[in-house]
Amino acid sequence: MKGRINSIETMGLVDGPGIRFVTFFQGCKLRCKYCHNPETWLVDGKSEEIEAKDLVKKIERYKNYYGVDGGVTFSGGEPLLQPEFLLECLKLCKEKGIHTALDTAGVGFGDYDEILRYTDLVILDIKAVDEQEYKDLVGLDNKYFYQFLHAVQKNNNKLWLRQVIVPDINDDEQHVIKLKNFAKKIKNVEKIELLPYKTIGVHKYKELNIPYRLEGVPDMDEEKCKQLQKLLD
Repeated sequence: MKGRINSIETMGLVDGPGIRFVTFFQGCKLRCKYCHNPETWLVDGKSEEIEAKDLVKKIERYKNYYGVDGGVTFSGGEPLLQPEFLLECLKLCKEKGIHTALDTAGVGFGDYDEILRYTDLVILDIKAVDEQEYKDLVGLDNKYFYQFLHAVQKNNNKLWLRQVIVPDINDDEQHVIKLKNFAKKIKNVEKIELLPYKTIGVHKYKELNIPYRLEGVPDMDEEKCKQLQKLLD
């Protein structure tokens, strides 16, 4: 089983518990205004084609670093756009006793139930709680997100929720309280994290000749983001 990988990070510290081997899958259906990895959008974009068994061999080589407290995180792009490859990787990791996390926006396809059976932790990106805000931000209806969330709830997976906070879009108490109330309706939520918007990927848009829709929007103030985070405690 072959898949397309954009890049890997061998010592990820913010992609799940402990130290993580992070694999960034190629391809994403969403076109988030704040995306800092536009090079991952196209499924057939510039990337490495690799067998699942060969990728897992790479992951296993770093087991001494991440040990039992860390593991592997499949991110992207959107890993759910390569469901068969993802499933094969997850199965092989579980055979080797490696903790698995899936970092996703929940917009893909495939047998979610089978994928989630081999997933220890789902890190779910909450683009927006409001339906119209979601569509304005990512360019798609949120029904696909809810299909995945339903599967996560049915399979009883542990959850981390994350939301990027962008100046003048959702950097106010009203949006954060809305997120908090949304999370109360979901079981197995272990953590909710607010991530401050960064402009680190703007140069990539210029290189790819893609208009950047948040031109002129500054980095999110990290102190303000920390204050908003307290509303979730």
